Amino acid sequence: MIAAEAGLALAKEATAWLDLFGIAVFAASGALAAAKRGQTLVTFAFFAAITGVGGGTVRDLLIGAPVFWVHDWRFPATCLGTALVVWFTPYRFWNERALDWFDAVGLAVYSVFGAWKAMSFGVGPLPAMMMGVITACVGGIIRDVLAGEPSILMKPEFYVTAAALAAGLFVLLSAFGVPVLLAGAISALAGFALRAMAIARGWAIPAYRI
Repeated sequence: MIAAEAGLALAKEATAWLDLFGIAVFAASGALAAAKRGQTLVTFAFFAAITGVGGGTVRDLLIGAPVFWVHDWRFPATCLGTALVVWFTPYRFWNERALDWFDAVGLAVYSVFGAWKAMSFGVGPLPAMMMGVITACVGGIIRDVLAGEPSILMKPEFYVTAAALAAGLFVLLSAFGVPVLLAGAISALAGFALRAMAIARGWAIPAYRI
């Protein structure tokens, strides 16, 4: 019993840090979108915050959970802190495709976390997978709209598909009794690998031909 409780506590602590890591990575992609356009620190902070918490906010509202960042100061603080780091770092230090890679990491991590949180609130397997996709994609979509960029949804390269792979694989592995941390690591790596190939090699799904 004691070992089981210790394992559960460890899993909760790990998922909390995973959540903060996903927030930071997505916030960085939002701040970089502002940096690319030479915006002010206020815009950096806003882009970082909306990208970092956007998907998770929609997820929590849909599953009836308390909106996470409203009740834990660490999440908005992480967004603002990340915005400051990017603001004080000269843009030349960032790779030209840094935004894509930060977004890819956030996508993989948050797909898994979103599915896990939905399942922990009693959501069924298929809706939980969808919650993972929403968690991972909505913040980036909002960022692109605000930045005046064509949404990644309108491009054929793997994006939502990578999120669906990570979230779906996590749900499947969890159903087979694979420990949460191991299932999460495998699923996030699979989602990141698919998104990475889309960035590096242009992998895409076939588009409808008019």
